[in-house]
Amino acid sequence: MLTSIKAVGTHVPQGVLTNADLERMVETSDTWIRERTGILERRIAAPNEGATDLAVMAAEDALSRAGLRPQDTDLIVLSTSTPDSTFPSCAARVQERLSARGPAFDIQAACSGFLYGLSVADQFVGSGEARQALVIGTETLTKIVNFKDRGTCVVFGDGAGAVVVGPSSDGAGIRSCVLGSDGQGGDLIYVAPGAPTPEGPGRPEIHMDGRKVFRFATEILAQATLEALEKAGVALEDVSLIVPHQANARIIEAAAKRLGVAPEVMVNNIAQYGNTSTASIPLALREAIDAGRVAAGDFIVLVGFGAGLTWGACVLQWEGGGAAPN
Repeated sequence: MLTSIKAVGTHVPQGVLTNADLERMVETSDTWIRERTGILERRIAAPNEGATDLAVMAAEDALSRAGLRPQDTDLIVLSTSTPDSTFPSCAARVQERLSARGPAFDIQAACSGFLYGLSVADQFVGSGEARQALVIGTETLTKIVNFKDRGTCVVFGDGAGAVVVGPSSDGAGIRSCVLGSDGQGGDLIYVAPGAPTPEGPGRPEIHMDGRKVFRFATEILAQATLEALEKAGVALEDVSLIVPHQANARIIEAAAKRLGVAPEVMVNNIAQYGNTSTASIPLALREAIDAGRVAAGDFIVLVGFGAGLTWGACVLQWEGGGAAPN
């Protein structure tokens, strides 16, 4: 039994942080940011807005687009690197607010987390253990960036994306998923406490070796895409759209060249949102759907990488549906 994505929902906070804002906060410039990342602005969660809040809104949007009842959801797999608490999980909090049932749990694979979650849900649905599942990626990364570090504070933003998945009704659906991890690259992107303050230990902060991550990313996006396509038995030339993790516009462009595909095959919406980590792929997929770039029967590749180092790719044939709610 194939698992298909029934609808994609998203939610981004109202707060906006532009490059001009960052020019007043740290030694940087709009030109420097645009040339190195392709980012113009990013969304910022309010102080009282957590990963769970964003996740609930994205999940409700996805369910509404699918025309499905929240209480019929029997599995929630949620990916985040910025949970509201160590426990209970964000997934459990989302389950309670949706009045859903069945297992609900968080996974942590950084920016690859949405793909890890989609692979897990595929196993549940394919085995008949779940009929209506939610896979959610949600982040409030701006709460763990150091706004004096121009190498990271210009990159990350907040947001959430969710998909409703269930048994395929027409033979379309997920054809393959490949996942990978290499712990030897763990020191390239990590979170550690910042400098201590008179009030106590420093708050967690993202640290990143941008150049080494760039080299890894351009190679692994192409490699994972080709591996997933081979596993699915789908030719690259038959792919209508590749939706990569939105980490950096230059990474996306370099991966397209390495694969030998036209730039328009790659979805790129990082300019408006920045790097939203595990939320970036569903956010980009939703925008592609809204722009009319996805049609029933199309082959699509979702591919990403993240801290760990981790990576993943899924090949799916789009079932259709999931239009904007009335």
